[in-house]
Amino acid sequence: MVLRRWEPFRELEAATRRMERLMDEVFRPSRLFWHIHEPWVPAVDVHQERDKVVVRANLPGVSPDKVEVSFQDNVLTIEGEVKEEREVKEEDYLLRERAYGSFSRSITLPAGLDTDKAEAHYENGVLTITIPRLPEAQRKSIKVRVGKTVEGATV
Repeated sequence: MVLRRWEPFRELEAATRRMERLMDEVFRPSRLFWHIHEPWVPAVDVHQERDKVVVRANLPGVSPDKVEVSFQDNVLTIEGEVKEEREVKEEDYLLRERAYGSFSRSITLPAGLDTDKAEAHYENGVLTITIPRLPEAQRKSIKVRVGKTVEGATV
């Protein structure tokens, strides 16, 4: 027989986790009708390169002519709409996870971008927006010299 030390706090933590999972299940909107309760927000990736910032947004099922991209200061806004297909009656769905309707996503971008030269490209349900940096905003490297500095000159 193996003796185990009783740890009341471990049991309390486990009970708390079980209770949280139970509450999540009880109060979570039905998976069948989740789209009624939550607005659709497209997933977005933003990365920077030395001379530009690139934004990629997943917009599956969105017609490119239903997408609007705008800038105000350093905030990029992507808006659009996914039209609902009325081929199936609501009561005939067994599971419905695809989102429909209007969406809007705003992203704060770093300063120093030339939004007048931004380009947007849509392919295979992915919107790619490329925003070049302003020339003065590009990072410059300077060489570090070793030695003493006397009145601005290195000796």
